[in-house]
Amino acid sequence: MLEIKRLSDAEATILVDGAVQSSLALHIPMCIAVADESGNLIAFKRMDGGKISSISIAIDKAFTAAAARKGTHVYNQLCQPGQPTFGIHITNGGRFSIIGGGLPVIVDGAIVGGVGISSGTAGEDQVVAQAALDHFHAVTGFTA
Repeated sequence: MLEIKRLSDAEATILVDGAVQSSLALHIPMCIAVADESGNLIAFKRMDGGKISSISIAIDKAFTAAAARKGTHVYNQLCQPGQPTFGIHITNGGRFSIIGGGLPVIVDGAIVGGVGISSGTAGEDQVVAQAALDHFHAVTGFTA
């Protein structure tokens, strides 16, 4: 029998809160998605002014980070012609994101979910995703 660690609704809210704080500091309204360890959406927030086109992008980034177990920026680097994962971005019904801004949520070495951010540049999205993780670990006391 497997035991699976999974983010709770309250923990997902902590991630969203951390992302909102960072987004406000950057003056960039973001779309923020949190997925469970399998990539299924458990929390979402579109800040006032967050791009409509970024809704599905944020959700796909959270899915990819959780289900594929790596940051979406890593796949961007590996998904170039001639690289071993070239073409992965068209798998999973097109949901596999290679745009920076999706990071796995890790607790005690286990991936328990993913966070996806969209509406800024890939670099800005990445900063906000990392801020969400930093806030999560500071508030919960969990270690990666």
